[in-house]
Amino acid sequence: MRDSRRTRGVLVVLVLVSLTLIALNGNSGPGRALRNGAGAVLGPVQRVAASAFRPIHSFFGGIGKNSQAQIDELQRQNDALRLAERASQYARCRAGELDALLHIAGLGQYPIKAAQVIAVGPRQGFAWTVEIDAGSIDGLAAGMTVINGDGLVGRVKTVSGSTSVVLLAIDPSFNVGARVEGTMEIAIAGGQGTDPMQVQMLSGQALLQPGDRMVTDTRAGSTFPGGIPIGTLLTVRGTVGSQARYATLQPFVNFTTIDLVGVILQHPRTDPRDTLLPPRPTAGAVPSSPACGSPSAASAAAGQPFPAPAPSPSATPGSVATPGPTRRPGSSPSAHTTASPTSSTGR
Repeated sequence: MRDSRRTRGVLVVLVLVSLTLIALNGNSGPGRALRNGAGAVLGPVQRVAASAFRPIHSFFGGIGKNSQAQIDELQRQNDALRLAERASQYARCRAGELDALLHIAGLGQYPIKAAQVIAVGPRQGFAWTVEIDAGSIDGLAAGMTVINGDGLVGRVKTVSGSTSVVLLAIDPSFNVGARVEGTMEIAIAGGQGTDPMQVQMLSGQALLQPGDRMVTDTRAGSTFPGGIPIGTLLTVRGTVGSQARYATLQPFVNFTTIDLVGVILQHPRTDPRDTLLPPRPTAGAVPSSPACGSPSAASAAAGQPFPAPAPSPSATPGSVATPGPTRRPGSSPSAHTTASPTSSTGR
């Protein structure tokens, strides 16, 4: 009996709730009045809640729209900073190249005209050449010696008004009189393209060993100034007393990164001998940093022309004079004095 009464009570309650919901869902009558009353009471609360949460909704709704624009802007700023950093590094490297060039020219008492490599590759045939932005109006003539801060680069091959073509020391047609450091032994060093230079000693009695260094020599009819560093011997063939002794030589100059050079306008009065050679590295010494890696000096396969250079971000260097003591870093080079050296081809 108790269970039946309780079941009937629950059923009655459910029926009343259902009728109430049906009445409230109507569009007229008491349901409409109840809804209007509830709206009048709860409406202000809903408007306050909507105004409070609207900024949050707008924030999350705008994330997808604004994030890509912010990412693009940050990427542009990052690219600009990277470009500025590369330009700054290149400018510092160029300053180091100029200091090295002035150092070697000052010690050797070589009056030079500084020039920028503006093109690489052959103009005729497949010679190993570069073009520089200095010519006859700057006092240059065919046969003049070209150096950089590391040593011998080559010689001027042809000259126009404002540009010149330089035949590199690694060209197979290039030969230069050379001398072994600390001795009077002379030889002829010639280019071999991408291979090490070939050295032929003029005396079979010459004492040679790998690691010996060579500089230019004015004897044996050479037209190059003396004392310019050439390179280091890699291998030596032939025994002492043989009719011919040969060696291979690794140049000091990195011909794949030639950028700033100096054309020697006049031979010095005295031979600097071995004073321009770099100090020998000590055991455990940290290797020096690589060259600047100018865009205009990329390497190419043997027998193939160099690729065209990219424009340099820095200004073309002006004329400099280097007789006298070495210029201190930060000081300004003075204008060069034009000389009239003898125009002749190298040996």
